[in-house]
Amino acid sequence: MDPLIDLWTQIKSNLTTRNDKNKLFQTWLGPVQLLKTEEIQGVMMFYLGVPSKMHHYWISNNLEGIVSEIVNVYKKPFNIQLVIQDSMSSDYMVDSHNLLQEPSVISDTSASTKNNDSQLKHQQNHKTKSDDILNPDYTFQTFVVGKNNEFAHAATYNIAQNPGSSYNPLFICGPVGMGKTHLLIAAGNHIKEKFPQKRVVYVSVDRYINECVSSLRHGQMDKFRQRYREGLDVLLVDDIQGLRRGESVQEEFFHTLNELFEKRKQVIVASDRIPREILGLEDRIRSRLEWGLIANIQMPDIETRMAILRYKSERMNVKLTEDVIQYIARISKTSIRELEGNLNRLKMFADLQGLQIDTDLSRKVLAIQEYENTATIEDIQKVVSEYYKIRLQDLKGSSRIKSIVVPRQVCMFLIEKHLGKSLTDIGRSFGNKDHTTVINARERIKNQQIIDPDLKRDIDELTTRIHNINGL
Repeated sequence: MDPLIDLWTQIKSNLTTRNDKNKLFQTWLGPVQLLKTEEIQGVMMFYLGVPSKMHHYWISNNLEGIVSEIVNVYKKPFNIQLVIQDSMSSDYMVDSHNLLQEPSVISDTSASTKNNDSQLKHQQNHKTKSDDILNPDYTFQTFVVGKNNEFAHAATYNIAQNPGSSYNPLFICGPVGMGKTHLLIAAGNHIKEKFPQKRVVYVSVDRYINECVSSLRHGQMDKFRQRYREGLDVLLVDDIQGLRRGESVQEEFFHTLNELFEKRKQVIVASDRIPREILGLEDRIRSRLEWGLIANIQMPDIETRMAILRYKSERMNVKLTEDVIQYIARISKTSIRELEGNLNRLKMFADLQGLQIDTDLSRKVLAIQEYENTATIEDIQKVVSEYYKIRLQDLKGSSRIKSIVVPRQVCMFLIEKHLGKSLTDIGRSFGNKDHTTVINARERIKNQQIIDPDLKRDIDELTTRIHNINGL
């Protein structure tokens, strides 16, 4: 058997193992086949076959993990060409060899397979600049603003209006799937439109780490530093929480931040947690990230989720009644990504079956989702006890020590807010406390967080953690 076929089998196995809990990833990756390999000017071309345009779209938007795994296993220069097998048409190419020369290298082509060779040679001689490749759908105009994200949206927009002048860096924080990447790229698109002369670079922290390690290994740190310190005006870094691994990478990132700040070049980063909660991150980097402005995004309330559904369904040309919109919004509680996924799942089912979308069909298609989205009082109690570093039995007990009482009151407040449990149920879960105790706790925390910024930060962070529980 071709050793490269074995290599592709190993790559798929590694990716499947690494994403063993991500059923969506496995579903889309499973049908991808290595059709053939070809060496072009000393660079190996991997032709990956996908069964449909939908698979092509998903894989091309999630190609970074595949590229990283091939880099880890193959360890030689290579290109990837995605081919839709039913039509043998191809649209995207990723040149991972140039990951050592450009931060982002997905380019768009639209010719038949018989012209691939000449196209590849042409593209190798005419590289697409990384700063030209930002998802055009991610703009401020397409971002649905609600109470949960209005501050983050306003802050990002104001900074994009005049990058490098204030609030540097901007740290966008929030649970997974809340629109952080959308805001990050929207800022880049806005800056490029308003300031065409500025070079904007978007990179995930995993990509940054891989490039840094590869540059260290190949003695190309001068080129790496040229890219991230000299060759840009705006740096957008996604999933910065992943930077916690690697001393040499953190050292490089720290000096990169310092140089960009000194030159008044804008830095915007996104993370699923605030800087002080990123374990393993060096204190000096944490200090730099807290230097500017932290903008938190929370899970949208049901009204905002309904507004997002109306906007998304209109763009997809899907007709939904208000009852259906309210139902999807009610069961989609973990993230905006889940909200969109439920809408896509419902649309696909209706299209395949030739049915009209109504409440009965929605309940049938999304019944499992509704069942799974159930969190408990115990979930929130555990989150609060871990955050405050107290024992769960003390949280639920009768101790009157302030370091226990405040977390207990916060926990009661959060349970009522997020689960809507009755005062009696909440009191029962804290050692059969009277409902008046729950009322007092709720009112005290509600009022105290207005005047106590530390308590407000605690509640914001706990809310972020609670939203990461499946079901909230």
